Amino acid sequence: MLKLLISLVAFVLIAAAMLQLRGQKRELGYQISKYHSQIESRQAKLWNQQLQIAICTAPNAITQTVTTQDLKLAPPKVQRAKGGVWVEPAKPENAPEQ
Repeated sequence: MLKLLISLVAFVLIAAAMLQLRGQKRELGYQISKYHSQIESRQAKLWNQQLQIAICTAPNAITQTVTTQDLKLAPPKVQRAKGGVWVEPAKPENAPEQ
């Protein structure tokens, strides 16, 4: 009789522990699902922001903005090397010609 009682108590404790673990598993699944939805919504928002940036920085959009705003922009100044060709190193000014 004592063995049966000990077995019954052990069975009840194991069953309670399994129910507790099952509840934790369901709660973790819910949290994972919630965080996954948040990640997807933030990723969609990020993609929309990247699309808006790409639209606003497209060359035709920039050209249109510059023309409609009547901005007086000067082209960038290009500094050329004294040697003429940028691939060759510059020669000293008093070097003999070859």
